[in-house]
Amino acid sequence: MERHYRVLDKVRSRILNMPNVVGVGVGYKQVGFTRSEKPAIIIFVEKKVPAASLQRSQILPGKINGLETDVIEIGRVRLLDRVMKMRPALPGSSIGHYRISAGTFGAVVRDKNTGQKLILSNNHILANGSNGSDGRASKGDAILQPGPYDGGKQSDRIAELVRFIPLIRTSQPSDCPVAAGVASLGNRFIKLIRPAYEMRFYKYSRSTNIVDCAVAKPINTSLVGEEIVELGAVSGVEEAREGMLVQKSGRTTGVTSGQVTAIGVTLKVSLSDEESGWFSDQVVSDVLCQPGDSGSLIMNKQNKAVGLLFAGSDTHCIFNRIQNVIRLLDIEF
Repeated sequence: MERHYRVLDKVRSRILNMPNVVGVGVGYKQVGFTRSEKPAIIIFVEKKVPAASLQRSQILPGKINGLETDVIEIGRVRLLDRVMKMRPALPGSSIGHYRISAGTFGAVVRDKNTGQKLILSNNHILANGSNGSDGRASKGDAILQPGPYDGGKQSDRIAELVRFIPLIRTSQPSDCPVAAGVASLGNRFIKLIRPAYEMRFYKYSRSTNIVDCAVAKPINTSLVGEEIVELGAVSGVEEAREGMLVQKSGRTTGVTSGQVTAIGVTLKVSLSDEESGWFSDQVVSDVLCQPGDSGSLIMNKQNKAVGLLFAGSDTHCIFNRIQNVIRLLDIEF
């Protein structure tokens, strides 16, 4: 390849000054979508144009100094700012329910029954952490890209909440009429002695969550793209296994990778400063993640989906098994 680099040094300026050329380098020639083992000078163009539409001086050479070239359409090259407004919006970028801060657009999936294109992320990203009866979110709520913390406003609405799996807290205010009556009666007496105090009843649950997930319907399918930022298209689905190499593309930390540490995990997760919930059948990995990465799709090195990131610590991230997400939301990749 040394000869290719020497030739490139001599012709770089001339090639870059040609119309539609946005870059040039050395690599391996592609045949169709498959990389061959044949070295070539690679010329990147924003968009391929038929030779018949070009003047003779604008046609890129098939060979330079006897070395083959390969012309690749790369599109417009831009900074990958995940918190900016992105149209089409891509998985790996900032997104959120209009009442939250911001999380990650996980992936584009399809409704198994209708084939409708949907946005996949967490309940706490697309549905404000709702348990289904607390009024935190409702079907049709606005989903913004970027998320509100990153400057998203109602004018940045790209989707509407379709459905979510309720999140179960270890304790939550009781909705029992009897408890409400007892609290009301008790508060009448308490106010006579301690006006600043009141009685409340809470219901404790031993039930566990197995997913933190939700889907939203784009208001226009042209507003979303399917390729995950810096990782590309999802190639399928696979079961997570101990020791598997995995990766994610998230709003905060971008692309990070690591290994699966444990599967079949049950653990307590803080849902806020005051709330927590138990999660079972989870996967723990040493992939780096930080707040704002929630909702990222976890994939193996072949870009097959294995999980949905929803929580993490300083050293590990926790994700739902993708099979549970698919089954409960009734979706497919």
